[in-house]
Amino acid sequence: MDFIIFIVAMGVLIWGADLLIEESEKIALKFNISEFVIGATLVALGTSLPEMAASIAASLNGKSAIAISNVIGSNILNITLVLSAVFLIAKHITPKRDFFAKDSTWALIPVLIFVLMILDGVISRFDALLLLLLMGAYLLFLLNDSKNMPLVEETSDTQSEFKWSKVLPILSLGIALVILGAHYTVESASSIAKSFGISEWVIGIIMISLGTSLPELTVSITAAIKGKVDMAIGNIIGSNMANTTVVLGAAALVNPMPINASAYVFDIATMIVATLILVFITANKLYNKSAGLGLVIILGLFLNNTLAQI
Repeated sequence: MDFIIFIVAMGVLIWGADLLIEESEKIALKFNISEFVIGATLVALGTSLPEMAASIAASLNGKSAIAISNVIGSNILNITLVLSAVFLIAKHITPKRDFFAKDSTWALIPVLIFVLMILDGVISRFDALLLLLLMGAYLLFLLNDSKNMPLVEETSDTQSEFKWSKVLPILSLGIALVILGAHYTVESASSIAKSFGISEWVIGIIMISLGTSLPELTVSITAAIKGKVDMAIGNIIGSNMANTTVVLGAAALVNPMPINASAYVFDIATMIVATLILVFITANKLYNKSAGLGLVIILGLFLNNTLAQI
């Protein structure tokens, strides 16, 4: 039964991601907003909702380790799994935006701030407010920077067809399907894992973070296949920003989260290295399959280390 639920949930997830991409594009066309901004804000925040739900629930139950490791694992997987999938699947990757000059630093800053915050052994409510403030700064940056971005031309057909009464319900349905699909994918996958005797810790650090990263994976791959590379990469950068700021911030605001940083040295280091590699890739415009394979190597090391601790 769990296998059937898993397959159905994946189908729902893919369907929801497709709706999300289509309606987000309509909004971009209507308001002459670049696909990158839509991907880095609306789509990124929507696909980060599973991480937020999982981390807040864990924080409420006093399981700060799960809440924090979910964010760390999701950030690692977004870069090493999702971005590598985009590079390996997309036929032509020619982003219109200079991600190094404007965006990759925004993925690195919250990671470095997170490291500073956990040195005292707790992510406090004050830390949470600072993280949320950082996300606000990023949104303001995108809003101001969007004025200088090339506008997407809107045709008369698009103008006549666009109706909020149609777009909003479908957009909401897409987000809901993505979240529900991810939830039941995680639940069914966890049940399958338990039936094979895999430990709860491994299920938490891998299955939960992998499951909550499925929306980003599906949305980014769908966008890449459709040639919307800016939206795909924007979703990854925006999702990591949302994970480290909004997800952690919301979870810590609900309940301050203690953390033994020494127990997560490898995972934290992997997140930092993966983010630095993202900066390196954007700096040198290495949007190709070689970069994708390099990211897969980092993913392999992360999974190997995690599985070795069973």
